[in-house]
Amino acid sequence: MAIDPDWPEPSGFADEDLLSLIRRQGEHYGYRRFMSFQDGSSMSFLELRDRVAGMRARLQDMGVRPGDRVALMLKNSLFYPVAWLGIVTGGATAVPINSRLKGHDAGYILGHSGSRVVVTDNETHDVVLDAIKRSKTHSELMKVRTGDPMPEIVGEDVGAPPPAGELANIQYTSGTTGFPKGCMLTHAYWQWMGAVSRRAMELDERDTILTSQPHSYIDPQWQVIAALRGGVHLVLLNGFHPSTFMRSIVEWRVTVFYCLGVMPALLLRQPEKLSERDHSLRRVYCSAIPVRLHAEIEERWGVPWLEAFGMTESGLNTIVGQSEHAGSVGTGCIGRALPHNEAAVLGPAGDELPAGTPGELALRGDGFMNGYYKDPEPSAAFFAGGWAHTGDVVEMDEDKRIYYRGRSKEMIRRAGENISPAEIETVLGSHPDVIECAVTPVPDAVVEEEIKAWVVVRPDSSVTAADLHGFLGARLARFKVPRYYEFREELPHTSSERVVKHQLGEPLNDATIDIPRAQ
Repeated sequence: MAIDPDWPEPSGFADEDLLSLIRRQGEHYGYRRFMSFQDGSSMSFLELRDRVAGMRARLQDMGVRPGDRVALMLKNSLFYPVAWLGIVTGGATAVPINSRLKGHDAGYILGHSGSRVVVTDNETHDVVLDAIKRSKTHSELMKVRTGDPMPEIVGEDVGAPPPAGELANIQYTSGTTGFPKGCMLTHAYWQWMGAVSRRAMELDERDTILTSQPHSYIDPQWQVIAALRGGVHLVLLNGFHPSTFMRSIVEWRVTVFYCLGVMPALLLRQPEKLSERDHSLRRVYCSAIPVRLHAEIEERWGVPWLEAFGMTESGLNTIVGQSEHAGSVGTGCIGRALPHNEAAVLGPAGDELPAGTPGELALRGDGFMNGYYKDPEPSAAFFAGGWAHTGDVVEMDEDKRIYYRGRSKEMIRRAGENISPAEIETVLGSHPDVIECAVTPVPDAVVEEEIKAWVVVRPDSSVTAADLHGFLGARLARFKVPRYYEFREELPHTSSERVVKHQLGEPLNDATIDIPRAQ
């Protein structure tokens, strides 16, 4: 397909830097409410402009200059987006760090990025001190009170904006397979991300959107820019709490929200309440909607749940349009490529595969990262052949609709069969007692790799490994049914709620239950 240069907005919008966008929308919307926090505090478009200016001035007083790296390790609050935008509009580069990390992981990011200042709060301060020690950097601290929405940093809005091509973030990926890599994201990247998501999700001034993820993750950040571009009211929560999430949706009269990972399954497991139906939702966007639960999720809340696909490296790339929603429920369809980019399904040799053939999803177009910071070889591999290689296995039909099938690097090879962990996880996750699960390979001398399921079940469940084994055996081919099972109270997650499989531990241990295969 041809890329439309005037989508999602007229040409030239991506040439604008973020400071100019904040100033323009501050003047346009004035004291109209822009952001609210769950405690009831709020900030207007004009107040955002002034507080971002104050943050920029505070950093300049600390000696921060254009090009310097400034890390953020904070709990969610209205101050987080102010601090982030204050950093990038002053020409410095923001390095968001997940506030749930410990000193070792945070220290790696500080050292790799070369951050000279760290913005921290009461809850993360001690971890940051440990991280600085481990990283052997000489970072200076700027500390605020945890959850403080309005530090007194209002300043005069002066200064020249940085170029749109200037680096805004070094955004470290979740690192599910090893050390995180730092995606280099420019001001233009964020303009594309904000404009594309606003247009694709059809957000306008009538909407209220809500985010609950840690603000160090990319999704709350692009929602700030999308809301800023569209005059949308954005509500921030201090985290994702399944038992109270829908209550927040109702109380804030949220019209659209985005979520991902295990969130919809956890929401569905909550006791149903009549008050949930008193919501203002028009639709929900989600990445990785559980295929077998999709129809049930929609029936529960009475609104369409639309699949979207994107990556930190490439922005938002595909989405299921409202006109195609009905036919996509429960199919694993992630939509078609949005008009600012194009998609292809590639084989191992980099050749484009015919419709209906599984292969790697590859993307190219506007609004992508500039590469991985200090990692030229992974950067070259990701953009090999002029395509961004996602590592996701998909199929594409004759009408260019894309269907997700799993991760290529996670494929299990058992007795000559290629097995997708995602397929097993989808089926196992449909068991009424299973809250969450992960499937991994176990090296085996006979069949090359065996299969293990790591499972979190309801607290009151009495389900056994044999029960789950039989459940899967009735629904999957025999060679796809795991041999090993382990029950856990919880699984390790990234900030985007993906399971970190390399942190699950040794595959065979005292807690592993072995159900040998029949010979």
